[in-house]
Amino acid sequence: MSVASPPRMPGGRSDDDQDEDFDRDRKQQSPMGWIAQSWASLKLPFRLTDGSGRLRVALIVALIVMSLFVARLIDLQTVQSDGLAATAQSSRTIKVTLPAERGTIYDVNNVPLAASVPARDVTVDQTLVVDPAGAAARLAPILKLSPESIQKSLTGTKRFAYVARAVTLDQWAQVQALQQSKDTAVPGVLSERTSIRDYPGKTLAGNLLGFVNVDGEGKSGLEYQFDKELAGNSGYRVLERSATGGQIPTGSEKQVDPTQGKSYKLTINRDLQWVAQKTMLDAVKAYAADSGMVIIEEPSTGRILAMASVPTADPGDPNRDPLLLRNRAVQDVFEPGSTAKVMTMSGVLNEHAADPLTVIPDPNTLERGGTTFHDDISHGFLSLTLTGALARSSNIATIQAAEKIGEDKLYGYLKSFGVAQPSGLGFPFETPGYLPPVKDWTSTSFPTIAFGQGFSMNAMQVAEVFSTIANGGVRVQPQIIDSVISPDGSVTRPPAPTAQRVMTPETTKTLIQMMEEVVTMNGTAPQAAIPGYRVAGKTGTAFRIDDGCHCYKGYTSSFIGLAPADNPKLVVLAIMENPKKEHFGSVTDGPVFKTVMTAALQSLQIPPSGSKAVLLPTFAKGTAKQKKYTQ
Repeated sequence: MSVASPPRMPGGRSDDDQDEDFDRDRKQQSPMGWIAQSWASLKLPFRLTDGSGRLRVALIVALIVMSLFVARLIDLQTVQSDGLAATAQSSRTIKVTLPAERGTIYDVNNVPLAASVPARDVTVDQTLVVDPAGAAARLAPILKLSPESIQKSLTGTKRFAYVARAVTLDQWAQVQALQQSKDTAVPGVLSERTSIRDYPGKTLAGNLLGFVNVDGEGKSGLEYQFDKELAGNSGYRVLERSATGGQIPTGSEKQVDPTQGKSYKLTINRDLQWVAQKTMLDAVKAYAADSGMVIIEEPSTGRILAMASVPTADPGDPNRDPLLLRNRAVQDVFEPGSTAKVMTMSGVLNEHAADPLTVIPDPNTLERGGTTFHDDISHGFLSLTLTGALARSSNIATIQAAEKIGEDKLYGYLKSFGVAQPSGLGFPFETPGYLPPVKDWTSTSFPTIAFGQGFSMNAMQVAEVFSTIANGGVRVQPQIIDSVISPDGSVTRPPAPTAQRVMTPETTKTLIQMMEEVVTMNGTAPQAAIPGYRVAGKTGTAFRIDDGCHCYKGYTSSFIGLAPADNPKLVVLAIMENPKKEHFGSVTDGPVFKTVMTAALQSLQIPPSGSKAVLLPTFAKGTAKQKKYTQ
């Protein structure tokens, strides 16, 4: 029986012939070419029922998928390899700031007034936190924050967020203790090194030192003035972090060390600062005043030994009121009142327009520029000497004395003493005050300015006036920085202060002798006398400008003096704003001066006066002395 030959396809070739050609071509072609040819050769509507056809389709699909994987692998390992590697590195690499240690501020005896102590910023990778509410409840008692605020910090998708800033090392140790147990651990919570600014004296010199914010930036006072130098330069560390937030031990790491800030040694004496601040605080409370200021200055060098303002606050208290830390001694201005009469008298004496015994009538009232001027307390007609005009603080006699030199020369002396000019301390936000130019004076400006109203000064400027007198007529720029200490221990001292002569030594000697009468029973402030020491000074009771009504309301009381008068070593200023129970400077500020000056003389071991004061007559010869009054 013969077997029939397989049927031939069009073109005269059998299926077996075509299969052989297919296998041969497959071996010769590339995989992708073979796939394309095989796909084209399929007759899907007719071949899917054929076992070999289904096999081919499955093989083609598998090869296509494999080819896609190969292509993607080649793309990842060659074309995108650098970018993907960088992205992966970035996702696990963090840059940690290494804060520089802020410099210390010392007093003149190297006692720290402001220093930095180690602390921690608590941080979190929010993507790792599992139970924000529960974690917040555990952290709140330790961090002393509300659970709500902590939960908010823990919730989200940020890889870095702050939970608490500048916590103590003890607090961070308690957080770490939580992490030791799986039941209390908070995944993703880490910390960064930082520091807390510590002020050992709490409120002591707070208005002078100022404060720093949570980022360690100085925001007021000396902390602000020298912020760049105190802060130093932060460093950083770059490291690789695992998925759980810890450092990968074998990962790459780079570190740039921080540079420590410079330290500052002040001219401030911590003990005298405490006496000044405490004494004025007690006086402010006693007389229900708004505020008070005390300055102790060494006139020959311009060195400030104390600069106190009350009320005040602890710069290290995070809940401090920044307004209470304002340095009133340079930032607040006021009309000086009768303390400015020493400038008027210095001009009169220096111009030889009068001498201490020149008689000046004091009729109690005086008409000038259409206005009636009067003394603070009404009295009968007096025949005063120029010394008496100063000792009894007569407005009427001072106006007439100023008229002997005229407005231009009076203005010139006020400017020479530093009125309405920066003190030279460079303290931030200083207010220099205001003295209108002569061309802007009204008919009443000259008499008013002569006795200390109609222009404004800050306390530092007023202290400088008396320091100039104490220093033989030479005005020395005030200094509050003794030296700057670099991280390597080297010490740099500021340049010598500038100096300017305002009046002759003879004038100052005469003026000081006249000022000694102020603290006698013939003057306005016997309360300021110090046994064993000759004291010269001046009281002040000025009308106070009220910012609320822009009118005169209340008083600024003051006493500024120098000692020993026969060889002046120190100047002490005491000023009180708006005392409500008494307003005469002799009563409110005289005792403050006495207490502070006595402490300073003893602390610096300044010997008592070697001679007795030669008192000058306060009334014209042959006239009856009038009843003493206080100002």
